[in-house]
Amino acid sequence: MSESTPITPDPNPSEALDSVAINPSEQASDRSAKTRQLLGMKGASAGETSIWKIRLQLMKPITWIPLIWGVVCGAASSGNYTWTLENVLKVAACMLLAGPLMTGYTQILNDYYDREIDAINEPYRPIPSGAIPLPQVIIQIWVLLIAGIALAFVLDVWSGHEFPTITAIAIIGSFIAYIYSAPPLKLKQNGWLGSYALGASYITLPWSTGHALFGELNSTIVILTMFYSLAGLGIAIVNDFKSVEGDRQLGLNSLPVMFGITTAAWICVVTIDVFQGLIAAYLVSIHENLYAAILVLLIIPQITLQDMYFLRDPVKNDVKYQASAQPFLVLGMLVTGLALGHAGV
Repeated sequence: MSESTPITPDPNPSEALDSVAINPSEQASDRSAKTRQLLGMKGASAGETSIWKIRLQLMKPITWIPLIWGVVCGAASSGNYTWTLENVLKVAACMLLAGPLMTGYTQILNDYYDREIDAINEPYRPIPSGAIPLPQVIIQIWVLLIAGIALAFVLDVWSGHEFPTITAIAIIGSFIAYIYSAPPLKLKQNGWLGSYALGASYITLPWSTGHALFGELNSTIVILTMFYSLAGLGIAIVNDFKSVEGDRQLGLNSLPVMFGITTAAWICVVTIDVFQGLIAAYLVSIHENLYAAILVLLIIPQITLQDMYFLRDPVKNDVKYQASAQPFLVLGMLVTGLALGHAGV
């Protein structure tokens, strides 16, 4: 038999255990930060090295959801959507257009022109952190823009449009995105114009696209969705609270900078609630009373959550408020779309 090797006890067993133990809370926090990083959310962490994950982070996938939902609302308001394989494929292609392509283009363009502000407010973002070179950012902007307009044209042909309505919407949307972010106009420098441009981009443009995909886009739908976008203006203001410090330093007149945190928070919530209420009143006027009642019921929890989170500390609770209250707002959009489709507007 071979001679056994003696075992020497570790004089500091607790330190040895600490060196190999994994703190579950730290591990969960790290996962959360990486998820936020990938989705393009506030409170992310720097350090990603995969170029494709960095490109995805630039496109902020979390921001695609409202526009994808807007397409669904537009299909509903057309009154012509039926559950066939072709229609499902059309909607999926339209969601690809509204979300990853056009919203992705918009977000990267905004990050490109906001790189100085982001260096103050969100230094972990890919551009200010140096995770991706600027020439590659520019290439990605152009690829998404060209692919988006090309897909819009394909959808026009697929839907048999004599006038390329969806292509026109895509071009208008890309132009609004440019003047929102880029000098000399840079609409986001003005709190009112910038916030409304953002709200309209998130509601009117995808809604009109979805409606045009299955029906004839008319002035009533465009005007109603532009009016609904005034509620979207309030949602856009919520996004400004995380950037107050950088906006002040660089002279951007967002509403929190112009009016102060408390007043801007009240402008935000009043805008969100009042214009949804006026949409409900319009539904009553076209005799869609059930849909109007459902919309009102969806406004009530938003008011409750505004009081619980947003009005108490809009800077700290902006993300929490959006996560808890926006589902009710977007459900209200679908209710409105179904009502308009039912009424044949």
